[in-house]
Amino acid sequence: MSYFLAKTDPETYSIENLQKEHRTTWDGVTNPQAVRTIREMQPGDRIFIYHSGGTSAVLGLANVRSAARTDPKNPKSAVVDVEFAGRLEPPTTLAEIKQSKLFDDWALVRQGRLSTMAAPDRFVDWMRARYPKAKI
Repeated sequence: MSYFLAKTDPETYSIENLQKEHRTTWDGVTNPQAVRTIREMQPGDRIFIYHSGGTSAVLGLANVRSAARTDPKNPKSAVVDVEFAGRLEPPTTLAEIKQSKLFDDWALVRQGRLSTMAAPDRFVDWMRARYPKAKI
């Protein structure tokens, strides 16, 4: 199983939307690096859902439920089906991630505008320690 982080603007599509709908197609990604990341996703992989803008933070988890495929609306993009897997309370803010100094070389910290990225194992372990009752 691999882990990823996907950013969304809460005004466009929030964790609340995903929780209510339970399943969605993750689309709208156009950055070539982020599209390559989506193409790496496989059923069973996990995604940390991150709200950008306002208080930037990891708010929950989703499960990948389909293989990646070409976006029918944009042949240069890719989409994947995801399913809500739970909230993380309280959210882990970008400030907390940066203050840890553990992830200074991760794209989340280095490439603020990148919307989708692999999550390093050390981040997954760090999040498991922060949320021992969550199924991360």
